[in-house]
Amino acid sequence: MTSDTLSDLGVLFLGSRLKRLGDRLQTEAGAILQAMDLPVQPAQQPLLAVLRREGPRTVGAIAQHLRISQPTATRALQALIEQGLVEASKEGRDQRHKLLSLSPAGEAVMDRLENELWPRVEAAAISLCGGRHRQLMDAIADIEAQLDRRSLVDRTLANSTPAPPMTVRDFSDDLAEPFHRINAEWIEEMFALEANDIDLLSNPRERIIDKGGAILFAQTPDLGVVGTCALMKAKDGWFELTKMAVSKSARGRKVGEFLLAEVIKRAKAMGAADRLYLLTNTKCGPAVHLYEKLGFEHDAEVMAKFGARYERCDVAMRFKG
Repeated sequence: MTSDTLSDLGVLFLGSRLKRLGDRLQTEAGAILQAMDLPVQPAQQPLLAVLRREGPRTVGAIAQHLRISQPTATRALQALIEQGLVEASKEGRDQRHKLLSLSPAGEAVMDRLENELWPRVEAAAISLCGGRHRQLMDAIADIEAQLDRRSLVDRTLANSTPAPPMTVRDFSDDLAEPFHRINAEWIEEMFALEANDIDLLSNPRERIIDKGGAILFAQTPDLGVVGTCALMKAKDGWFELTKMAVSKSARGRKVGEFLLAEVIKRAKAMGAADRLYLLTNTKCGPAVHLYEKLGFEHDAEVMAKFGARYERCDVAMRFKG
């Protein structure tokens, strides 16, 4: 009999083991839906459930309810719109800000799911868990809460050799070059420099400092300037936390967390913390987690007001402290 490597490796590959189980359950759920002639996929059901329970919502709000990325929610909801199960309101600047709701056909599908299928699946799942379903769900919830408090990355690397201490520096004209270089490095690695990037990186004093903003730099004794982050004055009294980047040579030293804490401290000193926001992308997962850890929350108002400034923006957050 072939050995089960994932089982043998135990909790070391917990994520892979859970994914394998999830894939198996999703495949069987798909077969059930097909047998009952229900025109949805297993992964679409939670999105329909949000709209049934919460009423009309934006894509971003639905993504937050399910704790999934906005692009993932957008793709799944677009498929439901094409199937005629979800409708988009006529109002809104773009698809991200339109209100989505169940169509009459979607309501009919939900009636069948709630009345004919879900009670039977729930009973089957309880049987599958041997009656220990509550303990299992509590354990999963506890793992999720523990990850929210402290990531697997932090838990794994917490005992690494301490890095040299960092100090913070304010902008001076001789730091314009590393401000441009460090930011361009990471943007070009993941995306492409946009016109707004080029303007800010090429004219930091004129576009940020002279307009009442600030640019901070992290410096170490062995590597010099290794990271940067800016506070830029925006319209209507808002301030944007922008152009936060860490040099490749210093990754793993928690430079980003150090810089972010310093910039938040500076924003408070400037009286800007109450209207502090940032724009980013879900591909920057570790950064988004760091922002959440230090007090930023996803915000639809910020997305509507400022999100169009960058083509790559699909996440907008506001500092709540």
